[in-house]
Amino acid sequence: MQLTAPAAGHGSESRPRDPDGMAVASFILGLLGLLVLNLFLGPIAIALAAVALWRGTSRRGRAWLGLTLGVADLVVLLVSMDLSHTVSWSL
Repeated sequence: MQLTAPAAGHGSESRPRDPDGMAVASFILGLLGLLVLNLFLGPIAIALAAVALWRGTSRRGRAWLGLTLGVADLVVLLVSMDLSHTVSWSL
């Protein structure tokens, strides 16, 4: 009697999904970081994009866009801090 289901797909099938998911997550977090919590979401987007590119994602454009948006998050934070002379920004 078998109590668990057999593993679906061995080895190569589960590997490409991980970097692809990281590429999409970096894009989404980078995009959200432009609106809120850019101090936290920007570096996370950069790290996820770098790991996705290093692992060879098939969604290279999405990973590069996530990396660019992560850097843009930090640039927006620095510019807004410089303009408002505070540690945070508000509209």
